[in-house]
Amino acid sequence: MSKPPKLSLAAIVASASPPARSVPAHRPQGAEIVALALAPPAPKPAATLKQRARQMSVYLEPPVYDQLRDLAYAERTKMHALLLEGLDLLFKQRGARSIAQLTETQPR
Repeated sequence: MSKPPKLSLAAIVASASPPARSVPAHRPQGAEIVALALAPPAPKPAATLKQRARQMSVYLEPPVYDQLRDLAYAERTKMHALLLEGLDLLFKQRGARSIAQLTETQPR
């Protein structure tokens, strides 16, 4: 017994597409075909922080975690932003470049 022929993607798409509409031979008086210009394709969104950055785990004692969470809640911000602020202060204290200076340059 022979194997059934393999279907190609082009054959599947061709069979799924609706048949082409036929153009009537006689057009009504004053009717014309208008070509519409397509809008340019939307720009691709920039890579998200999750796609650009590296993930790092931080283990905090429960009271430290609770205090950080409470500060974030009181300031209506995220814990991540507070951690970045703390890193920026550490970099400044040690004479290293700030996060803004590091991110404005091209990555290695």
